[in-house]
Amino acid sequence: MPMWGIPKTRYADCNGSEASEEPEIVVNVGGVKQVLPGDVLNRYPETRLAELINNTSESFDTILSLCDDYDPGKGEFYFDRDPDAFKCIVEVYYYGEIHMKRGICPICFLKEMEFWKIDPDFLDECCKSSLNEVEEELSEIADKVKLILDDLEGDPGASRWQRCQVLLWKLMEKPESSLSARVIAIVSFLFILISSVVMCVGTIPDLQVEDAEGNPVEHPTLEAIETACIGWFTIEYMLRLISSPNKVHFMLSFMNIIDFLAIMPFYVVLTLTYLGTAVMELSNVQQAVQALRIMRIARIFKLARHSSGLQTLTYALKRSFKELGLLLMYMGVGIFLFSALGYTIEQSHPETMFKSIPQSFWWAIITMTTVGYGDIYPKTTLGRCNAAVSFLCGVIAIALPIHPIINNFVIFYNKQRVLETAAKHELELMALRSGAGAGGPGKAHHRSLKSYSAAGLWDSTMRTSQSDTYIPLLEDSHRNIMHSSKNKDH
Repeated sequence: MPMWGIPKTRYADCNGSEASEEPEIVVNVGGVKQVLPGDVLNRYPETRLAELINNTSESFDTILSLCDDYDPGKGEFYFDRDPDAFKCIVEVYYYGEIHMKRGICPICFLKEMEFWKIDPDFLDECCKSSLNEVEEELSEIADKVKLILDDLEGDPGASRWQRCQVLLWKLMEKPESSLSARVIAIVSFLFILISSVVMCVGTIPDLQVEDAEGNPVEHPTLEAIETACIGWFTIEYMLRLISSPNKVHFMLSFMNIIDFLAIMPFYVVLTLTYLGTAVMELSNVQQAVQALRIMRIARIFKLARHSSGLQTLTYALKRSFKELGLLLMYMGVGIFLFSALGYTIEQSHPETMFKSIPQSFWWAIITMTTVGYGDIYPKTTLGRCNAAVSFLCGVIAIALPIHPIINNFVIFYNKQRVLETAAKHELELMALRSGAGAGGPGKAHHRSLKSYSAAGLWDSTMRTSQSDTYIPLLEDSHRNIMHSSKNKDH
């Protein structure tokens, strides 16, 4: 069995005599050649390169198990891997840690480290955070794919009522699932708009009528429209509650609480109007009715259910609690400071409008927020200088956290679009693989899609990212050359 050697570099001592010989290997990674000393590679003996330099005297098959090809004449070991990633991985032998370059996919880089047998703990903390973000995105993509697959095909062991429940849930909650669901979503959106417009128009005095006691009330036509809208909201809410897979989660959801608050005042007003007069005075009933009618403004929040932009804005604000807290802290300190200064300075003027520090809070708020109603203002020169400084500080305090909030909104919005696109792309890849394996689409195709899980998505993503990064294997190239030469001989 032939033995294979590697070149050695001779090192001399200070007197010029030969002192030692250190082995070195020449690696060709993706067309990029590098010379690596053996003593450096042996710092981590469990890695692939250290195993390679320590097993070069073994058989040719043993060497090929560690690399893709080997040229004994040149003494080069060939690897069909990503050369940019390899440049980062080599750093572990010199510096004891690894930093990823910008533009390298963290998942691909993790696969590269696995190939070179480098422990992921050598990654720097900043690179680990990037990897964790990608893992979270893949998990979200897997969840989206699972939801889409659940929509494509339900549980075959479900009963008829469960299938009807799932169908009703898709009809009321997922407009993208069918044409009828989209129509219901549009009708619900129109009812929300009509109800909001009726609520506003009903307060116009010219459109109101007087009851038997001479009190202005809403026009009967507007009340009929309001009743029809409430009827639709009630039916919609009950159908969604009945078809909900998790009733407790449904009841405690923020948007569903908004839906309940939007329809509850109507029925409470009916109860107080027809039954409340028997237990309390009519004036108290009317006050309670007016207070409950104000809660109808909660219906406008129902628009967020049908607007992805409003939902994205809500999530962005949730992610920006720290920035919003800083804004409130800046404004609070400024309001207290400038209102106290304004009150103290303006006390010397006989016609001062600053009667107390709490009253000055209102002036500081409208000044720092650049509103300036003009109902209260300073009259002394120092007071006006204080107002100018408070105005400038308010502009700066408001402007500072705006950019992070906008940035969070843009990042979250773009991330959602990327996740949706990636989920659809993953479904297409799964359909192609299952179609090729099952001989075409059909029930077998759906079953193979249903068998996909988050782990399967992770593995397929790793394989796809790996194939996008690597160049063709040398042995595949040799196989193609030999095949073409045989065809020419024939």
